[in-house]
Amino acid sequence: MNQFTRWFQRNFSNPEVIILLSFLVGGVLFFYFFGKMLAPAIAAVVISYLLNGLVSRLTALGVPSLLSVSMVFLAFVTLLLFMLFGLLPLLTRQLSQLLQQVPIYISEGQVMLQRLPELYPEYITQGQLNEMVSKLGAEFAGTGQTILAWSLSSVMGLVSLLIFLVLVPILVFFMLKDRQLIGLWLRTYLPGDRNLVSSVWREVDGQIGNYVRGKTLEILLVGLVSYITFLLLGLQYAALLATVVGFSVLIPYIGAAVVTLPVAMVAFFQFGWGWGFGWVIIAYGVIQALDGNVLVPILFSEVVNLHPVAIILAILVFGGLWGFWGIFFAIPLATLVNAILRAWPREASAEAEPAQQEQG
Repeated sequence: MNQFTRWFQRNFSNPEVIILLSFLVGGVLFFYFFGKMLAPAIAAVVISYLLNGLVSRLTALGVPSLLSVSMVFLAFVTLLLFMLFGLLPLLTRQLSQLLQQVPIYISEGQVMLQRLPELYPEYITQGQLNEMVSKLGAEFAGTGQTILAWSLSSVMGLVSLLIFLVLVPILVFFMLKDRQLIGLWLRTYLPGDRNLVSSVWREVDGQIGNYVRGKTLEILLVGLVSYITFLLLGLQYAALLATVVGFSVLIPYIGAAVVTLPVAMVAFFQFGWGWGFGWVIIAYGVIQALDGNVLVPILFSEVVNLHPVAIILAILVFGGLWGFWGIFFAIPLATLVNAILRAWPREASAEAEPAQQEQG
C-alpha cells in the first residue's frame, strides 16, 4: 500500500500531469455526451485539419492565404460532388446487382458442395455437409436481415445526410479561413502551465497529421489502381470491389486478407477455375504486395513507429468502441497513447531509485 501511495504522489503531484489528465478525461466525456450532436462540427474539424496541410504548402509557395483557402476548398467541394453524384450511384447500382446475384451464387455453391462427399468421402460425409449447408444458410439469412436493417436506417438518416452536406462544407471553409483566429481564441481558455500538453500535442500533430493524410492518399491510390486493374481484367462489380480494397488498408495485416474473400468469390463465379480467375488473384496479390512493400514505406517512412501487436490491439479496442471511425482513427489514437507514455514525467522516479539504494 505504501508503494502505491508513493507511486501516486510521485506521478500525480505534478500540476502538468493533472492538466494533461484533465484534457484527456474532458475530451473523452465531450465525445461521449456531445459526439452525435456535434458530428457535423467534428467532421468539419477533421476535414479542415487534413486540408490545412495543402493550404500551408500553397501559402509557403507565395499564394495569398485567402486564395489558397479558396483553391483547396474548391477542390474539396469538387471531390465531394464527384463522390455523391458520380461514385455513390455507381457503387449503389453495383451493390444492388451483386445482391441480386447472391442467390445464384448460393445455388451454384450448393451444387459444388453436394459433390464433395462423392469426391472426398474419406474427408467429409453427407451428414457433415448438410449441417454445414444449414449453418451457411442461417448466416446468409442473418446477413440479409442486417443489410435490410441498414437500408432502412439509411433511409431514415437521409435528413441527417442532407444536414451534413450543407453544414460541413460551410464549417470547413470558415475553419480553414479563420484557423489562426480560432486557435488564438481557444488558447485564451487554456491554462498557462501546459508544457506537458504542448509536448504531447506537438508529437501527435506531427505523426497523426502525416498519418491521416498518407492513409487517405493510400486509400485513393489503392482503390484507383484496383479499379483500373479489375476493369482491364473484365471483373464484374469492379468499382464496388475496388472501393472495398481501397478501404481495406485501414486495417493493417487483416484488411487485405478479409477482402481477398469477396474478390476471389466474384472472380470464381464469373470465370470458374481458369486463367481469368488466376489473373484476378495474381493481380490482386501484386497490388497488395506493392502497397505493403512500396507505397506504405514511402508514405509512412517517418511516422507511426508502432509495433504490429500494438496496431492490432488498437484496432480491436477502438474499433469495438466506435465502430468504423474507431478503426479509421485507431492508429492515430494509439499514437496519442504512445506520445503520452513517452512524455510522461520520469525524472522523479529516476531520482527516487538511487536515493532508495543509497539508504539501503
